[in-house]
Amino acid sequence: MSKKDKKDLEKEQVESPQTETIESNDQVVEEQTVEEKLQAELKQEKDKFLRLFAEFENYKRRTSKERIELFSTASEDVMKTLLPVLDDFERALSHFNDDKEAEALRKGVLLIYQKLVGTLEQKGLKVIAVEKGDAFNADNHEAITQIPAPSDDLKGKIIDIVEKGYKLGDKVIRFPKVVIGQ
Repeated sequence: MSKKDKKDLEKEQVESPQTETIESNDQVVEEQTVEEKLQAELKQEKDKFLRLFAEFENYKRRTSKERIELFSTASEDVMKTLLPVLDDFERALSHFNDDKEAEALRKGVLLIYQKLVGTLEQKGLKVIAVEKGDAFNADNHEAITQIPAPSDDLKGKIIDIVEKGYKLGDKVIRFPKVVIGQ
């Protein structure tokens, strides 16, 4: 080998390790970027999972609340259909109070009425308390009509109660129908 060939070989050997180092640095840089990409993807997937989990928890909470509400008001339709029967019983009892001859009949109707009311109360039906002279509130009462107030202190107040109001649990199923003073 000539001197020239030896020098060329040495140059190639010297240049070759530098090239490998550069290439290995590029791979390290590429590996870091791949690692960073994977970490970013992992972070995105974790975020997506947490959001999905939170959404599912909200769904479970909402459906359980709806289910509880459904159970508490499941008999609402039946209660609404029985309210006119209650009204008829009350009218019959008020009629019997006027007639002293039908005392035995009044007692029988009163027993049936009390049994019906007791059964409905066990199922969650409650009477909305309204008295004559209470202030009228459009959110809680249904005004049937307005009449001139017999006195100034009854203006804007309840003068007469036409029908009782009822609640089933916390839900109003029939507002009390009232007459208010003008």
